[in-house]
Amino acid sequence: MLVNCVVYQEGNKIAEIAKEQISEYVSRPECLVWVALKDPGDAELEEMKEEFGLHDLAVEDARHGHQRPKIEEYGDSLFVVLHNVDVTTQGLQTGEVDIFVGRNYVLSVRNGVEQGFTSVRARCEREPELLRNGSGFVFYALMDAVVDRYFPVLDALEIELEQIEERIFSGRSARANIEALYGLKQELTTLQHAVVPLLEAVGKLYGGRVPQVCAGMQEYYRDVYDHLVRLNQSIASQRDMVITAISVNLSMITLQENETTKRLAAYAALVAIPTMVAGIYGMNFKHMPELDFEFGYPLALSIMAGIDFYLFYRFRRAGWL
Repeated sequence: MLVNCVVYQEGNKIAEIAKEQISEYVSRPECLVWVALKDPGDAELEEMKEEFGLHDLAVEDARHGHQRPKIEEYGDSLFVVLHNVDVTTQGLQTGEVDIFVGRNYVLSVRNGVEQGFTSVRARCEREPELLRNGSGFVFYALMDAVVDRYFPVLDALEIELEQIEERIFSGRSARANIEALYGLKQELTTLQHAVVPLLEAVGKLYGGRVPQVCAGMQEYYRDVYDHLVRLNQSIASQRDMVITAISVNLSMITLQENETTKRLAAYAALVAIPTMVAGIYGMNFKHMPELDFEFGYPLALSIMAGIDFYLFYRFRRAGWL
């Protein structure tokens, strides 16, 4: 589906055009054509390929999707794959944003991504002095918007981790805590897969030989790189905290099991003493001690109660009961 198809000149919007007019304006060096597509079909991608003169391999990657985040050069143009990550009630939802960047055009293709880039276009149109830099600035603005969307996701995962940690020490279901922690670890891995591949790719946009379309915008791409470094460090830190939380949860389970074992052992000892004495007196010996003693039975009960009381006192003092 075609979302926008706009032409700019000297940083100012000229007009919205039809798809059939794209090649006409792309042939004008002074113009910038910015087109946005959402979940396009093969026919639409083939049409854009003809209008912009896109590389076959880049179009093939965009058609099949599920690509690793990357930035590839095709002559004087770039093909960029970014992962858009959103927080939903079912967990993290990952979509793909493909960006074709040429000397005077930008084509963004969203697949499985509901949140668009209307705010990015509005920001660029509010800053015509920067939009005069052409496709390099538009590319930066799109990539910066995608990277900035990772921060709220990371904050949401951090809050989720804090809630799980509270449940660990509140004595709630240990199994549920383990499942939640492993789910959180998987979500952090998903976010990491979106961030880490871009580190090396974006690093090539501001240092050494940079692509022609990015010339003059190095400081902007360095800012995106700094954001990616912060994200990567935060993700690694949270993954370590999740691993630590899993270890603590398992330790809490072990402690609970030890407490249960101690209680069972203490109660078993309390029962064992009367059982032993009663067992001895239950044997049919002819010369049983105190057999003819009038107070033999109450004395035996008193001894059993006294020993149990003593054991109970010692176990209670030791914290077993």
